[in-house]
Amino acid sequence: MMTFEEKIKTFEKYLKEAKNVVFFGGAGVSVPSGIPDFRSATGIYHRKTGTHFSAERIVSNSFFYSYPDLFDEFYYKNMVYVDAKPNSCHLKLAELEKRGKLKAVVTQNIDGLHQLAGSKNVFELHGTIHRSHCIKCHSLHNLEETLKEPKGKCKKCGAHLKPDVVLFEEPLDNATIIGAINALSHADTLIVGGTSLVVQPAASFIYHFKGKRLIVVNKTPIDSLLFHTKETLIFVDDIERFFKALNLDDI
Repeated sequence: MMTFEEKIKTFEKYLKEAKNVVFFGGAGVSVPSGIPDFRSATGIYHRKTGTHFSAERIVSNSFFYSYPDLFDEFYYKNMVYVDAKPNSCHLKLAELEKRGKLKAVVTQNIDGLHQLAGSKNVFELHGTIHRSHCIKCHSLHNLEETLKEPKGKCKKCGAHLKPDVVLFEEPLDNATIIGAINALSHADTLIVGGTSLVVQPAASFIYHFKGKRLIVVNKTPIDSLLFHTKETLIFVDDIERFFKALNLDDI
């Protein structure tokens, strides 16, 4: 069994030889930046809401339209982290893109930290906190405008702003799906990081990967049929520790 250091060296070799790398990530990528995940014991979906509704019920399309004030109270308290900064994972992925190795980031996260780190080609499967639209006049608002008092209200007509995130009961954006699948299907190397691969349909997207080498980095063990059909390198480790150890000097 290889040591952590040996695995890192092997991964660096994979990157050096790769022509088209894609990163597929989940909530665990942003945990080192102070943003909680959703499904762990301390995750957002296990938080008390102060109501008889569960967190998962609150972040649904029907709940937003039925109880917009309760939605806003939970959403802006638990899902918007304006002070979060990119960590070593975001930063090194952006550097890999700058060097022409990484062709795309496919993320389940809504925080925009990949773009803040400098990544350009990012497919946000679940949308972003950085855009909202008015449900009445349909005007568009960035996060800074949305957070101005009255928070979550349109500054033009006063109606509620709906965040451009994918809520329960909503489909993923079709153009984003097409872009993500296209990127995954053309990659020769895929990095899967910070995701338990349980959220569908996003988790199924990795099966569009037709390349040879697969690197998996997650804090807890995960498995997939795909892992057994590729040249797979698995790290059961903290994703920030992994990316901090990664040396890009010769890549």
